[in-house]
Amino acid sequence: MTMWISARNQLEGTVTAVHRGASIANVELDVGGRRLVASITVEAADELGLVEGRRVTAVVKASDVLLAVDD
Repeated sequence: MTMWISARNQLEGTVTAVHRGASIANVELDVGGRRLVASITVEAADELGLVEGRRVTAVVKASDVLLAVDD
């Protein structure tokens, strides 16, 4: 099945760890040698079959990006 979405920020990566809490799972990804962490529901992580080594696409849709610099 092909799915089209409006979000243009799509990052291919590999799951390196899944840390499950009571309701939230923090999913760590390796995206081109960089670490990205997504917080999703445990239910969603289970439905997606997220386990270490699984290839995924992280889709980022944000209305704000904040930047900070040192003095």
